[in-house]
Amino acid sequence: MTSLLHRLGLAIPLIQAPMAGTSTPALAAAVASAGGLGSIALGAADAEGGRAMIAATRALTEKSFNVNVFCHAPAVRDAGCEAAWLKALEPAFQRFGAAPPPAIHEIYKSFRADDAMVEMLVAERPAVVSFHFGLPDAEVIGRLKAAGTVLLATATSLAEGRHVARAGLDAVVAQGYEAGGHRGQFDPQAPDDRLSTLALVQLLARELPIPVIAAGGIMTGGGIAAALAAGASAAQLGTAFIACPESAADGAHRAALFSDAALHTVMTDAISGRPARCLANGFTALAATLDTPRAAYPVAYDAGKALNGAAKAAGDGTFGAQWAGQGAPLARALPAAELCDLLMREYASVRAALAVR
Repeated sequence: MTSLLHRLGLAIPLIQAPMAGTSTPALAAAVASAGGLGSIALGAADAEGGRAMIAATRALTEKSFNVNVFCHAPAVRDAGCEAAWLKALEPAFQRFGAAPPPAIHEIYKSFRADDAMVEMLVAERPAVVSFHFGLPDAEVIGRLKAAGTVLLATATSLAEGRHVARAGLDAVVAQGYEAGGHRGQFDPQAPDDRLSTLALVQLLARELPIPVIAAGGIMTGGGIAAALAAGASAAQLGTAFIACPESAADGAHRAALFSDAALHTVMTDAISGRPARCLANGFTALAATLDTPRAAYPVAYDAGKALNGAAKAAGDGTFGAQWAGQGAPLARALPAAELCDLLMREYASVRAALAVR
C-alpha cells in the first residue's frame, strides 16, 4: 500500500473519482492539496479542452492529480435504431413543449481514436492517467509510461483486471456494482456478474500482481477502512464529493442527492446508451417504460442531454444525468478539504476501535 501511495504522491489513501461533468479543477486541486489524489475527467473534452483543464488544475495545486479518459469502442452507428430511439423519446419531449432533435451524434470521441488527445497527454506528462471502459493500445500505454505517468484502469471483473495487469498498468480500480456513474465494463454487451466492491477487491487483490483501488459505495472513513482491510491500497470516492461546493453538480442534482431519491438509485442505459447508476428521477422512471433498443453510446447521450435541456427549460430538473452510487444517502455537503479531513478522522477512529477489540 505504501509503495502505491508514494508513487501517486499521496499522504492519505483517498482518491476523488473523475466524474465527467461533475469534477472540476477546483475539486481536484482541493483533494490533492488535502493529501489525496484529485481527478479531472477529459471524457467529454477535446485535446485543447483537456490541456486547459490540466493547466487550470496545475494553477491551483502543485500536487499530483489524475487525468481520466474514456476508452470505449467507437459507436457503431445505426440510423434506424437512432430514429426509433428518438421516436420513443418524442412523447417526453412533447410533455415539455419541445421536439426531439432531427438527428443525434457521437458527442464524445474515444481516447482509442483520438490521436490529438494522446499527443497532448504525452506532451503534458500528467502524474497519473486513468482509463475507463477499457484500455488504449500497447503503443499508447508505452508512450505514457515512458513519459513517467502512473497508469490506472477500471475493472469490473477478474477477467478485466487480468487484462489491466497484463497490459503493464500500475494499479487497477476495482469498480463494484454499487458505484455511481457509468459502469466501467470493457464490453457493455458482455455478461456482468455485478460483483460488489468488497467481493471484487478481495478477488483482485488475491489474483493480481498489481495494487487494487476500491471504488463503489464508499462514503465514510469506515468504508475506507473496510476497503483497505479487504486488500485495497486506496479507496476511490465519487458520490461523496458531489455535494462539495467545488463540484459542478447543478442545483437539481444536489437537491436530489439529499432527497428520498438517494435511497433508490437505478442502473440505467437509457440516459447515455451504457449502463450507469443514477439517482431515481424523471429519466429513470421514463426508462422503465421504454423497451425500444437504445442508440449506441455516446450517441444516445446526445438525445439524453437534449431531453434534459427541454425539461430544464420547462422548469423540471429531474431529467439530468444525476449519477450517484448506492451510498448516496450518506452524502455530506462540505468543502472538499474539510470532507477529506473528516474522512481521515473517521478512518483513524475505526482503526483505533478495531485495534482495542
